Amino acid sequence: MSELSAPTGREPALVAQPRPDGSPPRALVLGATGYLGGRLVPRLLSAGYRVRVLARDARRVEAFPWGHDVETIEGDATDQAAVARAVEAVDVVYYLIHSMGGGRDFEDTDRRAARTVADAAAGASVSRIIYLGGLHPDDAPLSAHLRSRVEVGEILLASGVPTLVLQAGVVIGSGSASFEMVRHLTDVLPYMPAPKWVRNHIQPIAVRDVLHYLLGAARVAPNVNRAVDIGGPDVLRYGQMMNGYALEAGLPQRAIASLPVLTPRLASHWVNLVTPIPKSIARPLVESLQNDCVVKDRAIDDLVPRPEGGLMPYREAVRRALGRVNDDAIETSWQDSEVSGAPSDPLPSDPEWAGRLVYTDERTMRTSASPAQLWSVIEGIGGENGWYSSPLLWAIRGWMDRLVGGVGLARGRRSRTVVTVGDALDFWRVEAIEPGRLLRLRAEMKVPGGAWLELRASPEGDGARFDQRALFFPTGLAGRLYWLAVLPFHGLIFSGMARRITAAAESVQRDDLAPKAKAGRMAPEVPEVETIPAASDAPA
Repeated sequence: MSELSAPTGREPALVAQPRPDGSPPRALVLGATGYLGGRLVPRLLSAGYRVRVLARDARRVEAFPWGHDVETIEGDATDQAAVARAVEAVDVVYYLIHSMGGGRDFEDTDRRAARTVADAAAGASVSRIIYLGGLHPDDAPLSAHLRSRVEVGEILLASGVPTLVLQAGVVIGSGSASFEMVRHLTDVLPYMPAPKWVRNHIQPIAVRDVLHYLLGAARVAPNVNRAVDIGGPDVLRYGQMMNGYALEAGLPQRAIASLPVLTPRLASHWVNLVTPIPKSIARPLVESLQNDCVVKDRAIDDLVPRPEGGLMPYREAVRRALGRVNDDAIETSWQDSEVSGAPSDPLPSDPEWAGRLVYTDERTMRTSASPAQLWSVIEGIGGENGWYSSPLLWAIRGWMDRLVGGVGLARGRRSRTVVTVGDALDFWRVEAIEPGRLLRLRAEMKVPGGAWLELRASPEGDGARFDQRALFFPTGLAGRLYWLAVLPFHGLIFSGMARRITAAAESVQRDDLAPKAKAGRMAPEVPEVETIPAASDAPA
């Protein structure tokens, strides 16, 4: 594991307290592959806990630097059998899941998951549950998402297992959805016509301090069973948060006009339009800002001591987050959270295609570049580096996806140079990676079927061979019509990709430059050596 930033878990107030028999305690983390869970797990390990995680896909866990240091149980929080296995011999359960980007039945899903975990934890004599909920007022109507998070907290508090519910508002850190929303709104708009909630008071908290409280919560007295608010030292209006970001980013302060006509629904569309945040995530974020959300008391100070040096001010949290972004050192990101409704099944193996209709587009190129040089270009594809084909056509496809509620191209990628299983690359998800050989991407754009893109590098003679394969399994007539509609564009997009990826690899070879310095440039066209005809439409 790489060196951790504060908190590391080794602080005296945060290290694990041994069991009565002297053995280290075991922590179960639900939501370990999420934004906060992915940061909490290595700090729990550093603090001396044995860590177990419950995850739908063990491959996503293994892709983390700490993935082989934890025990993984496959399943989700509504799976009674999986949860029962996960809570065995566990001292503390971290409940870091919620359906922020969920579908229409997210409240029922949240409720079932909370009850499943509560019952299993009580049956296994778990010592403590720690849940991260949402900061909210007590005397105002709540949005459906915030109401659901409150209900989850109440279910866990009534479980019979001592529970501490930490209620946080806007979390500021590199890669957090809240920070990215502030960042992109401020970067893009010199003047912002905004909903009236920009004048509401909010108490943001640095991700560093959230992690501190999560670690410290495992050591509170066994009789504590309550909800407490956590927040940073600054109470700000949302407009002040935007201008605080502008000052740290070296931008002019923004003029902000409060308009009463922008409802949460319209505002989420607006956020979806001008930021990478998709509507499914933008809406619960916007709804959480509809009321003043500030810490009502500092009861948390009686349970968990503050971090050494105190809580981090908002502008310092922004400054550190910007530093991480600029250094390409984002630890976890909202981008890598699962997209509700997106296909999640892996690509079927070739023998399983029998009797199914599959459309394919396959391209093969040979290059004088080495396999390693070709791989460096493949690994850097997407995000700021681009897709080595018509930027206009890719942009149009991205905007089409955003208009129907998809993630679009603006989601980008967490790191400019490195990819792991589960990472988001614009509207693709990394499904499989064999370093130096294969990158397989699963489409998360809204399409009537399942789509994958495979990029391979292999040695051939004194150079390398590049294989590119796009596959589409259509759903019904709509899927077949969709493929026919985009077929003319594939001839331009996929042939251009193959040519320019190999040309970029040869540019790396010639200039001996780092791939991240060259990957985004449009390389000159070179003759295509071999092309397998596009759009073969026979069952495989």
